[in-house]
Amino acid sequence: MTQTNNENLLVVGFPSNGLVGTFTTSYLIRHLKMEQVGEIDLEDLPPTLFVENGTILPPIRIYKKGNIFAIISDLPMDPYTANDFAAAILDYGKKEKIQKLIFVSGMERVNKQSGEKKIYGLATHRVFEEKLSQHNIQKFVAGSIFGTDAAILSTFRKSDIPALVLYTECHPFFPDPEAAVLAASSLAKILNVEMDTTEIRKRMEHLRIQYRNLMDETMKTLQQLKSQQQTQGAQKTPQIYR
Repeated sequence: MTQTNNENLLVVGFPSNGLVGTFTTSYLIRHLKMEQVGEIDLEDLPPTLFVENGTILPPIRIYKKGNIFAIISDLPMDPYTANDFAAAILDYGKKEKIQKLIFVSGMERVNKQSGEKKIYGLATHRVFEEKLSQHNIQKFVAGSIFGTDAAILSTFRKSDIPALVLYTECHPFFPDPEAAVLAASSLAKILNVEMDTTEIRKRMEHLRIQYRNLMDETMKTLQQLKSQQQTQGAQKTPQIYR
């Protein structure tokens, strides 16, 4: 693990288009051998536990390695829990004196004819602008954002903690580990850590099958949000929506 600064950094991942945030954050946790240090409870989430290798895991977990923290949710957030999730992340950030937050999400491809996926960055504070330029990450300049992404960006935009979202082009309806490789590589550069993506490349087909059920649940949540927007009179489903 290579790092040259002592800033407390927080990475957040949750199910969204292509499960890019889930893949990327879980791989970071695994690759850096981060230790679970806590969990987040949200009152409106359905009672859910996961079991892995005989260990009971809560759906929203907190990990830490050195000055890098990670929060990962295995449950997609509906429109009613997104704000509570964002508020809980901010509370934790203040408690641990987090100085920057980064989360990864997926977006439908802008140019479907192009064979190469692209990644875009959107920041709440100017402090991240230099990072985007330094790592040749294009700035997300126009579009609409809803749901969990919007809740986190809105919450942190009003705070003293800068937030950056990395939007990676992906297939919106199926698990897309290829997009996660691109996202993981860009995230590693911003965090200034070494992260070999060989393992995730080798396990792509296994990951698609393993996360199929989670993708189904995520799509149900996204469809719920889409229906809500249509009910409220939205003219068009936005390109980015969570």
